[in-house]
Amino acid sequence: MNSTLIEKQYQIAKEKYAEYDINVEKVITTLEAIHLSIPCWQADDVIGLEFQDTISNGGGIMATGNYPGRPQNMTEIQMDLAKCLSLIPGKHRVNLHAMYGEFGGKKVDRNEIEASHFQSWLDWAKSLDIGLDFNSTYFAHPKADAGFTLSSKQEDIRRFWIEHGKRCREIAAAIGKSQGTPCIHNTWIPDGCKDLIIDKWAYRENLKKSLDEIYKKAYPGSLMKDSVESKLFGLGSETFVVGSYDFYIGYAIKNRKIICLDMGHFHPTESVADKLSAILQFSDEVLIHVTRSVRWDSDHVPLLNQDLKELMHDIVRNGLLDRVTIALDFFDASINRIAAYVLGVRATLQALLIALLEPITLLKKIENTDSNHVKLALVEHIKSLPFGAVWDYYCDKHGTMTATGWIDEVKQYENTVLKKRN
Repeated sequence: MNSTLIEKQYQIAKEKYAEYDINVEKVITTLEAIHLSIPCWQADDVIGLEFQDTISNGGGIMATGNYPGRPQNMTEIQMDLAKCLSLIPGKHRVNLHAMYGEFGGKKVDRNEIEASHFQSWLDWAKSLDIGLDFNSTYFAHPKADAGFTLSSKQEDIRRFWIEHGKRCREIAAAIGKSQGTPCIHNTWIPDGCKDLIIDKWAYRENLKKSLDEIYKKAYPGSLMKDSVESKLFGLGSETFVVGSYDFYIGYAIKNRKIICLDMGHFHPTESVADKLSAILQFSDEVLIHVTRSVRWDSDHVPLLNQDLKELMHDIVRNGLLDRVTIALDFFDASINRIAAYVLGVRATLQALLIALLEPITLLKKIENTDSNHVKLALVEHIKSLPFGAVWDYYCDKHGTMTATGWIDEVKQYENTVLKKRN
């Protein structure tokens, strides 16, 4: 689609939205200020860059599929991420896991990592003028094979992972200082059991003690922020998960940490969107991990489905854009990994744009007059307004391809780059 046609359709869309007092130009400015945090681990199927002897299945993390062209080193991962970012409108961040440091082929265990191991990521991010976030990695390691890390009853195991957490926070603070924006450090552990546990108290008491020790050192909020991520169940922890939602929501609010809500970490009938207006009555911030669960927490590539749209509607309707950080957490090895990135991030941005184009003031006024049938009718009508024309304009404005044009670019990249990898 050429720019002339895009501009023509955009002007028509502006007029349509103006009928409902929606300033589309202001909406675009708002969307441009939202920087999503994109997961580095989609690039290589959550394998990481550690010395091979440390790789393990411990932790229940599994990316299914074997699509050709998986990157084999940091250079290739960064090349693929840069390609993805070039196909996504706006300026965004990259979310790192601790297992993606530059270790130079040496065995650097998780309790030994330092900020220097991530300097090349900082240099790369600065070259693209983007920010970085950070995650401790408590899975894919022999010391996670028993199913418990920070909650382990084996003191040597627990001490190992406590040290890892401390070092990750120090790295996050160093990243934040270097880049000039806070680095969010997220903690998720796979701890749990496949079958019946009698002494649940002991495991959760251990987790609390471990977290208290990890978070004992305070860092300025200008450098880094801590978040804790809950889960309902996982592979190998179908019966008992130590770091449940109930545990972490209590811990986060009591200790002024950010609660991370992953869209795949709840019962299928639970609404993550509905939780925001409840949690943020008592907490300052929330971190969202956008994913698409299919039957369980399978971390599928996000699509523009109802769950994603409802999440963004609740963020925007409640005026929470400055209190909710949006990251993505998905990994699919069964399709082209570049395409997976572009599909997932674009869908998230599209859901945000749809939410921003809603006449919220008008809808709230109607709702407060008890005219619910009128409100419902208007909500349904708004769905037919030309959001797609605004999206095409937004992409064109940022020099990224509209509609399906990016698919040809991904195909070309696959032919010239991905297929040449071993």
